[in-house]
Amino acid sequence: MPIRIASLTQRISANGQALHRAMQRRVETRGADHDPSEDEQALIEQRRLLKEERDKREAKALLPKPSAADRLVRTHHPEAKDKPKLKKERPQAKASTQSKDHKSRAEKHAAKAAALDAARKSSKKPAK
Repeated sequence: MPIRIASLTQRISANGQALHRAMQRRVETRGADHDPSEDEQALIEQRRLLKEERDKREAKALLPKPSAADRLVRTHHPEAKDKPKLKKERPQAKASTQSKDHKSRAEKHAAKAAALDAARKSSKKPAK
């Protein structure tokens, strides 16, 4: 479990003082020959963890860090992704009215009569 404080030096110092007091109590009450108590063991373990955390932070501080220019390029100016451009087809130019084939009046009437004849012969009724 990481220790979430900025300064480990003060915590190590306070732990060392508490450990020293616990050792002095043990020596005064039982003598120097007895094993450390549970409280003393807990303080020793906590001190070991604090020192390991301090060493990890020192090692991390020695690692190379990105420069300010690298950070600026990476975070503030991302490069745009290349998007495939769709080719738009040009709309076909409408044929001018002069270039159309002109039908005579007789041809128009013949085409209309053929359409009416086809409509009569079809089985479906035309929609009105």
